This record gives sequence, C-alpha cells and structure tokens, in this order.
Amino acid sequence: MPKVSSVIVPYAAYLRVYEPLAAFPEPERGHWARYARRPERPSYQEELRRSLADLLPIPPVAVPVHESDDAFVLEVDGVVCVCPWRTRLRGWQALAGLGEELPKPVLEAVLPEVVRRQAAQDYERWRERNPDARPWIRTATWQVPLNWFVLVSDEEREYDKGSAALAPVLRYRTPMVQARRRVARALRTLKDTMDEGPLVEGVMDVGRWLEEFHPRSLVELDYGGLVHALPAGALEDDHSAADVAEGIAALRRGDGVAAGAAYGRLVERWRAVRDLRSAN
Repeated sequence: MPKVSSVIVPYAAYLRVYEPLAAFPEPERGHWARYARRPERPSYQEELRRSLADLLPIPPVAVPVHESDDAFVLEVDGVVCVCPWRTRLRGWQALAGLGEELPKPVLEAVLPEVVRRQAAQDYERWRERNPDARPWIRTATWQVPLNWFVLVSDEEREYDKGSAALAPVLRYRTPMVQARRRVARALRTLKDTMDEGPLVEGVMDVGRWLEEFHPRSLVELDYGGLVHALPAGALEDDHSAADVAEGIAALRRGDGVAAGAAYGRLVERWRAVRDLRSAN
C-alpha cells in the first residue's frame, strides 16, 4: 500500500497488465527475473515523483530521456508477473491528448509548444523503429472509464481504508482470460442494444489492447490517486463495477428501467469528482 507523502498525488486511476516472465524475450526476461528478486522496489508514488521532477527544469522535460527499467511485480499462483512502467512511451502518448485536458494558456505555461513539438518528433522517429510497442499501463485522470469496469467483478474488489500513515486503496484484480471473456460478452450486448458510441468504442479499444498480452497475465484496475478525490464514506461504498455489470445485464434482458437506474448511480457517484475537476 502506498504511503502518504508530501507530493501532491495526481487524481489518476490506472489499468495495469502483469505478464509472466515467460512472455518476455531474452535478455529482457533475465532483467525482470533479477529485478523481481530485489528486496525493495519503487512504488507507484516513486514513479509519480520522478515524473513531476522532470517538469521542474527550464525548459521542462516533456518525457524522460531514457526509458524506465522499473516495473511493478506480483506473484500470481506461484508465477512471477511484471508490469513494466514504460514511462517514456506513456509520456509520449499522454502528450497527444494533453491539449484536450488543459486550456491552451495553462498548457503553454507547463509545456511550451517548442518542447511539445520536439517530443512529438522524437516519438515519431521512435515509433518507426518500434512499430509494435504498447504500454502495460493505461492512465485516466479524474475518472475511472466505464469500459474499465467491464473487465472486473465486484467480487474481485479490494478495499483498505488506510490509516494516518497509509493512503486508502481501492482496486480490482482479475485473470486475463476472465477479463477478455467479460469484454466479449459485454460487446455482444452493447452492440445488440445500443448505437455505436463512446462506450462501445471504449470497450472495443480496451479489448484490442488486452489481446496484446499473454493469456496468463493478470489485469489490475487501481483507483490510484483518485482515492484522495473521493470522501472516505463514498470510497467505501463505491461498487461501480457492480453497477456496470448490473446495467449490462439489464440491457441483455431488455430492462431499460434497471439499466437506467444503474447508470444513474454511476453518474451520481462520480459527480463529486467531476465537480472537483471543474473547480480546478
């Protein structure tokens, strides 16, 4: 569990994939095997600290100069699985959508256009050499996308309210095969009952992403810094995965009233976070 630090934690949630060592080619497999045996490894808070530190120089560093060789590590049924940070790749990808997240004057103050343009050119050249690269981590600020909840079940929910020294934790972990099965089933229902739109497109997108990984991987949905944006009581009562599953099940049986009620609960629950974002 992450410790509370003096660093302001961005209100971001994470979708992570942990792959077994067998999924990695050598020499990367050997690197991760040695890495997993380390007695201490950096937490997600440390990753955030490093990213924030890059914004302090003048001019700021839009993305790390070198790719991270760190990862999150889990043991799943006796098998060591790793989730590489790939901070540089994720930084490049995040830059592409930054214009939609920040007003232009704020964006220019944080990352001047010349810095963004250089980063975009570096990414384009890198992609030509690495056309199949993909991140093991997806990030969403100020929300957990509804399509992420499709992957998990309420029974897989893990909640710890934390303490004075430790931040709360709310996350879900599920086997890859189960996540893919839920995506396929949800897509059938959504396509049969809804027009094409952001929800259907989002489920299709996350489903395609999951297909890139080893079938014995583990999928983790982590509220991350969002635990600081939700009141303790609201966090404890948050069963968004159950509401998404109930809404899809209602659509499947043709019960529009029940589907609307489930969606209404989701909207109401996340209104506080949306309002907080608007206030900033």
